[in-house]
Amino acid sequence: MFVRRWLDRLHIDPYLLAIVGMVALASVLPCRGEVAVQFGHATTLVIGLLFFLYGARLSPQAAWRGLKHWRLHTLILASTFVLFPLLGLACRVLVPGVLAPDLYLGILVLCMLPSTVQSSIAFTAIAGGNVPAAVCAASASSLLGVVLTPLLVGLTVRTHGGISAAGIEGILLQLVVPFGAGQIARPLISDWLGRNKRLTGLVDRGSILLIVYTAFSEGVASGIWHRVDVGSLATLLVLDAVLLAIVLTATTLASRKLGFSREDEIAVVFCGSKKSLASGIPMVNVLFPASAVGMVVLPIILFHQLQLMVCATLARRYMASRPSERPAKAALAT
Repeated sequence: MFVRRWLDRLHIDPYLLAIVGMVALASVLPCRGEVAVQFGHATTLVIGLLFFLYGARLSPQAAWRGLKHWRLHTLILASTFVLFPLLGLACRVLVPGVLAPDLYLGILVLCMLPSTVQSSIAFTAIAGGNVPAAVCAASASSLLGVVLTPLLVGLTVRTHGGISAAGIEGILLQLVVPFGAGQIARPLISDWLGRNKRLTGLVDRGSILLIVYTAFSEGVASGIWHRVDVGSLATLLVLDAVLLAIVLTATTLASRKLGFSREDEIAVVFCGSKKSLASGIPMVNVLFPASAVGMVVLPIILFHQLQLMVCATLARRYMASRPSERPAKAALAT
């Protein structure tokens, strides 16, 4: 309990520590040989299960309910699937002088990912923003991301030779088909999933940990830590911070220029600046050969923790700027 409070005070996500722990475990005790083959089969199955659950939980009605506020949703989707990808392409000028090609690939893929759902909504609520709009926008981003992210990655990464020949088939079999099956099964199992959120949460997070361990085991076998040093990690962190700062600034200024209310601005800022770790790591595992996955997910893992820390601080500042609602928002934050 003390450790959890200490981590909360430092804005460190315990789940991210678990992910880092899997990276460390794979670095010291990577799976090899037949064990690695079995872990690979297990990873394929859990990715399908993850996207089945995503499909079963995401309500299409919730995603499209807010379309009447089309300017807000257009701005959020433009930030996620236009501004971010353009910034990722602009980072190409840093290769190879500042950024290694494999790490640039990770930055580029990061910029193509959909927004998060849970944290976007949570930060919008804490800051006193338009929560229904955040629910609609984040859900729509996740739904569209199943198709748009692989499409964008395929269009931009193909020239770098980073995507495997089996990528399209993998997307269909491991992402799109399970997601569609989840949508079909949603009327039958959504109530059960709602009553067992703890169990499905454990499946979600445990699956990601398995994927990270398997990916980094393969990375260690291919010499990932001989290609990434402290300087490269520092460069990645700075670049992630610059990307996040640009998008936060752009979404804030665009919201004000378009005359959005303060509540709508908050929803745009938090939904438009996030990238999903939960969707990103499985997608990378499907899109790229196993030997490349470890390098590609590094920028995504770093960005995930950075966005949580920065957005937690930003949400508190939004909350503090409304003195009359500070007690209520403070209660929500706890």
